[in-house]
Amino acid sequence: MKLLSVNLGQAKTVSYTDHPEGLTGIDKQPVAGPVRVAAPGPKGVAGSGLAGDAVCHRRHHGGDDQAVYAMAREDLDEWENTLGRPLANGSFGENVTTQGLDVSGALIGERWRIGSTVVLEVTCGRIPCRTFQEHLGEKGWVKRFTERGAPGAYLRVIEPGEIRAGDPVEIVHRPDHDVTVALQFRAVTTDRTLLPRLLAAGRALHPESLQAARQYVEKYGR
Repeated sequence: MKLLSVNLGQAKTVSYTDHPEGLTGIDKQPVAGPVRVAAPGPKGVAGSGLAGDAVCHRRHHGGDDQAVYAMAREDLDEWENTLGRPLANGSFGENVTTQGLDVSGALIGERWRIGSTVVLEVTCGRIPCRTFQEHLGEKGWVKRFTERGAPGAYLRVIEPGEIRAGDPVEIVHRPDHDVTVALQFRAVTTDRTLLPRLLAAGRALHPESLQAARQYVEKYGR
């Protein structure tokens, strides 16, 4: 298991987004050399956990619980076959493209050591948006991506440091529950009856998903 690339985005002006002043940092490109990773701060105020990476719409993106976005190269390869077009590392706006790691099958609260110093913790899957669809230029992309159910994972930074392409990835902790990123994604998108199952992940879960699960249980029970 390793990082194939570390991908950063610069703020660019586009006409298709609802971002303030039409800015987006979704166009991530692989970079050479080390990149500093650290907890950025609270959502709504802070941006990316990677130095030099732009997050323009901070109401929905960035912050401590979405500090790093990971996508498996294997999932990109499947989409290449489906779409009939090449997808470079970073095409989905991911900060890190992995190899040999089941990202969407990772458990909420699972921890990865990347390189010698950085430890990240899985929090939730990525919810597709209009900007993602327009960036790829694929009609109906939000629906197709959601139906596939392999969203990649957001992670929070537990131990800061530097990462670079080629770094090994080691799973150093697996929690004792069965709440995967894919399950969490389904629960908050296509099957809300799954929300009570998310409670098993506790506070490792992204706070917004944890709140949604608690509210569902309060209203409907388990």
